[in-house]
Amino acid sequence: MTDEGGYGRFGALSRVELERFFYLDDEDRKLIAGRRRDYNRLGFALQIVTVRQLGMFLADPLDAPLELVDYLAEQLGIEDSSCVKQYTERKKTKLEHAWEIQREYGLSSYAEVEAELAA
Repeated sequence: MTDEGGYGRFGALSRVELERFFYLDDEDRKLIAGRRRDYNRLGFALQIVTVRQLGMFLADPLDAPLELVDYLAEQLGIEDSSCVKQYTERKKTKLEHAWEIQREYGLSSYAEVEAELAA
């Protein structure tokens, strides 16, 4: 990926980069399938690939390039990627999804790791 994004941000993404770094595998799809509405499935997928590539969840999960949202929608068979705008309408959704992603993928926060190392 290009360097222009900087830490915790996305840079411009080419189609090759999207296909290489943002492909949803079977495990991802299984977790995503647990969401009923398209906007929740797309937002959940966006959080998975964001934490995987940036190493962190974004304060606003929708702060991602449109081409990434479109690519994820394409993979999930969602025709209107703009539905993702509804994802953050309920404030707790993004947090609950982030917690689930952390749990399912065995991710730890910096504070958790720091506490373990200090013990």
